[in-house]
Amino acid sequence: MKLKQLSLTVAALCVAASASAAAPKLAVVYDAGGKFDKSFNQSAFEGASRFKQETGINFIEVQASSDTQAEQVLRGLARKNLDLIASIGFAQQAAVQKVAKEFPKVRFVLIDGVAPGANVNSITFKEEEGSYLVGVAGAMASKSKKLGFIGGIDIPLIRTFACGYTQGAKAVNPKTEIFSNMVGTTASAWNDPAKGGELARSQFDRGVDVVFAVAGGSGMGTLQTAKEKGKLAIGVDSNQNGLYPGAILTSMVKRVDNAVYDAFTQVKNGTWKAGVTAKGLKEGGVDWALDASNRKLITPEIEKRVLGARKDIIDGKVKVIDIRSGAACPV
Repeated sequence: MKLKQLSLTVAALCVAASASAAAPKLAVVYDAGGKFDKSFNQSAFEGASRFKQETGINFIEVQASSDTQAEQVLRGLARKNLDLIASIGFAQQAAVQKVAKEFPKVRFVLIDGVAPGANVNSITFKEEEGSYLVGVAGAMASKSKKLGFIGGIDIPLIRTFACGYTQGAKAVNPKTEIFSNMVGTTASAWNDPAKGGELARSQFDRGVDVVFAVAGGSGMGTLQTAKEKGKLAIGVDSNQNGLYPGAILTSMVKRVDNAVYDAFTQVKNGTWKAGVTAKGLKEGGVDWALDASNRKLITPEIEKRVLGARKDIIDGKVKVIDIRSGAACPV
């Protein structure tokens, strides 16, 4: 009887060891904004953490503070023969393209950029669609009819947010004015809350009463300043409504968490594929956020108008221009 029990125990240990050995080796590389930027990178961390909690499979975490460092970090991880490396942010696009070519057996998922390669899955988002919705909400909530936009760096991705936001606002009121500023020109622009706050104060002094911050960690300064000045702000990437309840009208949610979680799950299940995936409202990649933290700010009229616009975009009745396609912003 004891021999049989011992045999069963050994068998169970062997199965456990085999399962553990089969677990994929995974990594997440955050960009300059950092893991706890309460925005883009943190959303990626939350998706990876959800996967770990559900499966018990751990992952390596590294931050690349510059484009040059990203290449070094990715190459170092690839040498460990990992099964999948999730690179967070468009700034890692060139690094992924180069390192993926050097290590064809290592798979990469690039969030927010496109890199060619039979071992790369590039995931992009239709930011213009989510930005359109918060533009609608902003224009309806504004009393001055002057909206602000603060971006990190003046690049096509950030201009896409700005144009979608403007299209939504102008659909509500063509006379709405949009004031736009960028934090900087280097990677540090994503982690300068003091500058984000300074730009917000300047816009508020010009009559803006609702500002959309698309600047990573720098946006934290914008949100805080809106709270201090009694104005309204719009968050981005993660649901930032709860950071300053009563001061954040809504957030343009970009489901980076789902993108990372899905990529890890696909590798685990053996269903991962290379290629380019674009996620918009219809695909659950972007949206606006409505919860207890901003419920009092979203009137029934605003909610009805935003939900109507959301449905029209999904149904194809409203086409939001993506300037990355080569088209000029129509407003």
